[in-house]
Amino acid sequence: MERKKSGNSNHITREYFDSILVEMRHIDSDIPDLTFEAFGETFSTPLTTAALSHLNNAHPEGCIELARGAKLANAMMWVGMGEDAELEGIVATGAKTVKIIKPYIKNEEVFRKIRHAEAQGCIAVGIDIDHSFDHRGQYDNVFGLQMNCKSFEEIKAFAKSTDLPFIVKGVMSAEDAKKCLEAGVAGIVVSHHHGIMDYVIPPLVALPQVLEAIAGKIPVFVDCGIESGMDAFKAMAMGATAVSVGRALMLPLKKEGAQGVADKFKEMGEGLSAAMARTGSKDIKSIDPGVLWLGAPYHKFRK
Repeated sequence: MERKKSGNSNHITREYFDSILVEMRHIDSDIPDLTFEAFGETFSTPLTTAALSHLNNAHPEGCIELARGAKLANAMMWVGMGEDAELEGIVATGAKTVKIIKPYIKNEEVFRKIRHAEAQGCIAVGIDIDHSFDHRGQYDNVFGLQMNCKSFEEIKAFAKSTDLPFIVKGVMSAEDAKKCLEAGVAGIVVSHHHGIMDYVIPPLVALPQVLEAIAGKIPVFVDCGIESGMDAFKAMAMGATAVSVGRALMLPLKKEGAQGVADKFKEMGEGLSAAMARTGSKDIKSIDPGVLWLGAPYHKFRK
């Protein structure tokens, strides 16, 4: 359990999730269809893994075992930082995989990893922009590897260099969302990287302005704090295309490996299905944002 302290963005995110209420609508409802399509693939659920890395403390095979669980659940697999051999092992499980690359200071390493993701058959590739700086405001150093901040022109060059859909993770403002769209990216992830900065707004607070900037032109994923099917429902009711699950998968991965991951996806999917059934949402595209109530006093959410 993380220590609660002033400004802890993960606690702020959790409190915001829990502040959102949902109205029930039963007339004309039906058993929901959770089918999700993206990047030319069809999945059984809009729940995806988060772009995790270095999971060997949870399981000896780390992200490869996580990918086996995603494959069992027919869920989209995302992976973050890691060696080439790990990505090769992940793709070999049969999981449909999105590779997210760190913002290495040397762009040739970013381009090299893009080419490697292409060669392995990833369904999409992208970059994580929220690991550019450390807590001192200097360029970050992750496991001994130097990072830096990427410009609009660099993002545009990365996107243009590949035929795969190019994703930018770490978008938390309309300003960055507009730049991503202009740069030709094919999707974004609204994420504060598990509270990488104190007092940052929750992803669901950022989501409406990001969606307005994107105007439905590319998919928008939401990451951070998704712990249940109801969390996923709230994010998707606000307009998220799909949601990424990270830390909620760690204990099942550690205790039961791939089957534990698949079982957690099933449990969360059932929670999402229950919320959809009780709000008249027959499929993920028909979830009405009007079922959400925000704030105190409560008022209906409006896009």
